[in-house]
Amino acid sequence: MNPDLEKLQPYPFQKLAALFAAVSANPALRPISLSIGEPKHATPQFIKDALINGLDGLANYPTTAGSDALRNTMAQWIGKRYNIPAPDAKAQVLPVNGSREALFAFAQAVIDRSQPEPAVVCPNPFYQIYEGAAFLSGATPYFLNTLPEDGFALNFSQLPESVWQRTQLIYVCTPGNPSGSVMNLQEWKALFEMSDRYGFVIASDECYSEIYFGNDQPLGALQASQQLGRNDYKNLVMFSSLSKRSNVPGMRSGFVAGDAKVIAKFALYRTYHGSAMNPAVQAATIAAWNDEAHVIENRRLYAEKFAQVVAILEPVLPVVMPDAGFYLWIRTPIDDAVFAQGLYRDYNVTALPGSYLAREAHGVNPGKNFVRLALVANTAETVEAAHRIAEFSRKL
Repeated sequence: MNPDLEKLQPYPFQKLAALFAAVSANPALRPISLSIGEPKHATPQFIKDALINGLDGLANYPTTAGSDALRNTMAQWIGKRYNIPAPDAKAQVLPVNGSREALFAFAQAVIDRSQPEPAVVCPNPFYQIYEGAAFLSGATPYFLNTLPEDGFALNFSQLPESVWQRTQLIYVCTPGNPSGSVMNLQEWKALFEMSDRYGFVIASDECYSEIYFGNDQPLGALQASQQLGRNDYKNLVMFSSLSKRSNVPGMRSGFVAGDAKVIAKFALYRTYHGSAMNPAVQAATIAAWNDEAHVIENRRLYAEKFAQVVAILEPVLPVVMPDAGFYLWIRTPIDDAVFAQGLYRDYNVTALPGSYLAREAHGVNPGKNFVRLALVANTAETVEAAHRIAEFSRKL
């Protein structure tokens, strides 16, 4: 077996199950889960209809590149959403089966194992797929702690020159998971300069980009690249998904877009990987990207929940509204695992300890004494959970 499999750590939710195995949840209260970032809003009916109407496509093998209509739709959406020239649909856009599998597969296509000790850089806390992708591509992950005192920005000085010289790939997540912070233009400028200096590829995970509050749309990687005169998107690829935007996590639909040279190599990898998008899913995907009304309504529902939950928690916990996304990243008054376990035991609310989303790096675990709340359930259930969390916190 591949020895790199032994380097993989248990997934955060496996750790959570072990934590909860030591206690019993309060049976007097119905369970409410705020631990998993799985959208619970209803899937729009028109997307379901498009999926059903596309079932005749199951009689054909799909191509890795997907249909011209699919890629054109994605390219046009990118242009309109980010107010930039639409990317070349044939050369700069590629459909994928959700951002998770693409983020993992991307490292397998990018990493050059012939080079000594290849490195992959990740934010910390982070989406664990980044770490697993690094290990299984034959690289070593290195972490940049994203801290509240730095505005959760990437601090490149945390890693020595010797690591940057070996870095072939960096994952960034904007809006961030779990902080919800959005990279600004100056951060992108610094990252592009680092990429030019060391030659690494940038993988920008933007799966939360369409859940934001107010009128300030999160800045995207391709948008920042255009604003800085990098019209060829050199060594830059963005990853987007319908899961959060359109409430279709089970459909597994997204895209990658950016540097044509990188996309071409990734497409070659995917041809052998056998990961073409289901034709019926392609039909539903086209329908979803072509409609914004349901996305506006989705944002309204999240804004409503956040406003109520923040008002309930502010008197007892240091709650900060995120720039975007559907998580609250809250500092806990006690150890995060003890907090999560007690909340589950006494109030039957499931939250994820922040330390489970991070690794110890540079002498600290940046997730320690934080908890992540995913405000994905319906408003009534989420508000009820907030009241329970507030009551639990008052007793600490």
